[in-house]
Amino acid sequence: MAEHHNSPNIGSSATSILIGYVAAGTHTIRVGSGGIMLPNHSPLIIAEQFGTLASIYPNRIDLGLGRAPGTDAATAQAIRSDFMQMAQSFPKEIENIQRYFSADNATAKVRATVAEGVEVPIYILGSSTDSAHLAAKKGLPYAFASHFATTYLEDALTIYRKEFKASQKLQQPYVMAGINVIVADTDEEAQRLATSLIQLIVGLLTGNREGVQPPVPMTNELRQTLKHPQVHQMLKYSFIGSKATVKAQVKAFIAQTNADELIAVTNIFDGKDRLRSFELFAEIMQELN
Repeated sequence: MAEHHNSPNIGSSATSILIGYVAAGTHTIRVGSGGIMLPNHSPLIIAEQFGTLASIYPNRIDLGLGRAPGTDAATAQAIRSDFMQMAQSFPKEIENIQRYFSADNATAKVRATVAEGVEVPIYILGSSTDSAHLAAKKGLPYAFASHFATTYLEDALTIYRKEFKASQKLQQPYVMAGINVIVADTDEEAQRLATSLIQLIVGLLTGNREGVQPPVPMTNELRQTLKHPQVHQMLKYSFIGSKATVKAQVKAFIAQTNADELIAVTNIFDGKDRLRSFELFAEIMQELN
């Protein structure tokens, strides 16, 4: 669940609450934040929230942390007026989170008692090279938002792997990479469904922030839109087509990045079509694994 605010396209602004709801309705899958935008919050409160979640749903809760506001400048100011100062303190705030989860914090003056000794894996999220340096220094798993921030993917992964220092939690680098995935029974149907994603990207670039729109026929105008430099760059790691088509694309992406795990983002208007895409993508990953 990604923490975003003042966004009609993403329904997980109250991230920890929604994680609890999903965890309550499932039995085996891991549920986590991708991520909590830590400068918006007190590390103590986040430790208490996720310590509580992991106590109720043991070994099923993950905590991804990012430093962006997850919104526009005006909304970030409304969330907390000292956001920029807190963003600069991001590395220190991660240390505070780790301390609150440590069993050794039991004798400290300030404690998140529900979190002490509770196992909640922490991931560093990023869309630039800054986060790569930080994740490597702290020896934590690294998740890169290449489903929209495509420019720095290769540089960020190179930095992370080159500078990685083993930690108590992680001995080797661990990379997650985001991709846009739309799978249907045919290439033509997937391309039709993908027109919702194209409309969404154009809306983001033009400031017309609407919800995900119904698909429309793939026209020459939309094909030309895909060639626009900004749209083309944002959708660089978008894999759209039939199961066979997407499988080949994903296989090549894994070979290119050596990613340990993929983040699949699927902006499809209709819930049934979205579920079908997830089912087909699950089959792809099972076969590739």
